[in-house]
Amino acid sequence: MIRHHPDDALLLAHSAGTLGAGHRLLLEVHLEACAHCRGRMQQLDAVGGALLDALPPSQLPADALERTLAALDAPQLQGTAPQGAKPPLPTAWPRALARCDVSRWRWMGPGMYWNRVTVPDEPQANVFMLRIGAGRMLPRHTHSHSELTQVLWGAFDDGRAEFAAGDFDETDGTIRHQPVVGAVGECICLASVEGKVLFEGWLARTMGSLIGM
Repeated sequence: MIRHHPDDALLLAHSAGTLGAGHRLLLEVHLEACAHCRGRMQQLDAVGGALLDALPPSQLPADALERTLAALDAPQLQGTAPQGAKPPLPTAWPRALARCDVSRWRWMGPGMYWNRVTVPDEPQANVFMLRIGAGRMLPRHTHSHSELTQVLWGAFDDGRAEFAAGDFDETDGTIRHQPVVGAVGECICLASVEGKVLFEGWLARTMGSLIGM
C-alpha cells in the first residue's frame, strides 16, 4: 500500500507543465505506480480545463497557422534514448525511464551504489538512483532547494516516517534527515535534486560533490 504521495501543489505544477524535467520524471514514475494520484491528476486536469474554457477568447497572431505548420514539418529531435541494456533491478523498470540513459552502478561506500539518469529533453537535470544495502544509512543532510524521491524497492526510515516501495517524498531546506535502510533488505530509490544536497561532515560533502549531488 502506498502511503506517501505528492501534494496537490506538485500535481498542479505537473498538470500545468511548469516542473523541471527531473521533477517531472519523478512524478511520472510515481503516477505509474499510484492509482490514487492518477485519479487526483484527472480531477486537477478537469478543473484546469474548465478554467481555460471560462477564459475569454484571445486573438491569434496573423501568422499563427503558418508557424504551426512549419513546426510540424520541422525534423523532430530524438533525444538521447539509450541503445544498451539498463543495469539490473530486482523489480520492473518504470516505463517513464524508457527514454532515459542510465549509467552502470557505481560504488559510493560500503554497501552503497549510485548511477546517473540522463533525461533526454534536459540532460543537465540532476537525476540519479541510489542502491543502499540493508542496515546502511546515508549521511545526515538537508537541501539548498528541493529533492523528490521515489522508492522503487525496499524501504527506508529517516526519522519522520518509513518510506516503502511506491512511496514518494519531497524535502527541502526545512528538512534535516538521515535515511536509514532496515535490516530486511536493500533499498533502491530514484531521486531528482534541484539545487544541492547539503551533507554534514567533510567526507560526506566530498562524496556528494564527486557524485554531483
